[in-house]
Amino acid sequence: MSLIRRKVTKQIKVGDVKIGGEAPIAVQSMTNTDTRDVMATLNQINRLYEAGCEIVRCAVIDEEAAKALKIIKEKSPMPVIADIHFNHRLAILSIESGVDCVRINPGNIGSFDKVKEILKAAYEHEIPLRIGVNSGSLEKDLLDKYNGPTANAMVESAYRWVKKIEDANFTNMKVSIKSSDPLTTIECNEKISEFIDYPLHLGVTEAGSSREGVIKSVSALSVLLREGIGDTIRISLSEPPEKEIDVCYELLNALGLRKKKSIDFVSCPTCGRIEIDLIALVNELKKRLSNIKKPIKVAVMGCVVNAIGESKEADLAIAGGRHFGLIIKRGEKVKKVREEFLVDEFVKVVEKYAEEV
Repeated sequence: MSLIRRKVTKQIKVGDVKIGGEAPIAVQSMTNTDTRDVMATLNQINRLYEAGCEIVRCAVIDEEAAKALKIIKEKSPMPVIADIHFNHRLAILSIESGVDCVRINPGNIGSFDKVKEILKAAYEHEIPLRIGVNSGSLEKDLLDKYNGPTANAMVESAYRWVKKIEDANFTNMKVSIKSSDPLTTIECNEKISEFIDYPLHLGVTEAGSSREGVIKSVSALSVLLREGIGDTIRISLSEPPEKEIDVCYELLNALGLRKKKSIDFVSCPTCGRIEIDLIALVNELKKRLSNIKKPIKVAVMGCVVNAIGESKEADLAIAGGRHFGLIIKRGEKVKKVREEFLVDEFVKVVEKYAEEV
């Protein structure tokens, strides 16, 4: 159970997914296929869904992509957001194609009259908007005022757009302010959270490949989530988007905000006491048990020093010894197994346990 007290924001719905209020923090990602290639896009959406993704965003680069969203939306197993830049007509076409939400960056749409046309279409189709702000689309007066795309400049831009949209009688929205710098991302979201109560989408943009991207994203998002800020998240990686989902759930699980939709592995870092090939053991178990979609906690320990204690906190555990392992269930020893048979025996125990829970 999490000790984090989340800020209660206004609740909106993206398709059938509730965002804000007391709803769970939603996990989302973005396709990297050409949206005009309907089959490739749907195949990737299905892979994301299987990984646990709850909302997906698709880039709309032209009218063909906007129209392709009609079929994509009809066949997608989860809500679809149209990602729009520069062209307000593509936003309107996407709305007419039946998308569940449209992401716009008002700063690069052009005049506010064009933004109001998007608002009118979204209102008529009863869908929300995601209002995005980043350093590349800040208004010139704010760049001059703050001597560049600072955190304060982005916050003022976001707040300015929110107020203008509210003045146009539209309130069905969520907001995101992203930076490629984790500290700026933290500062922006802390400040905008003080001014508005719309749901916030969190992420670090252009974070990088697996190692750099995970570290930058988690360093920012963990701070904000611990402060109770954030209603949806994305871990942006220069990787196949399916890889983003597991990191999202690992982060939310670590903070006690969401249960993983798969096995939660705990394993020791190894030391000089180890007498079993723990690293190979963990890798093989992760591969063999990847099909189990139950929130089961598994501890794999290289010796008995910490294993008994860890096993009490886990559903199932292995305590390694010299070429053998003890299999432990809810703190009780089940059997002692030679190392060469340990994976097979433990997999059987986990599979049986998964059927019972």
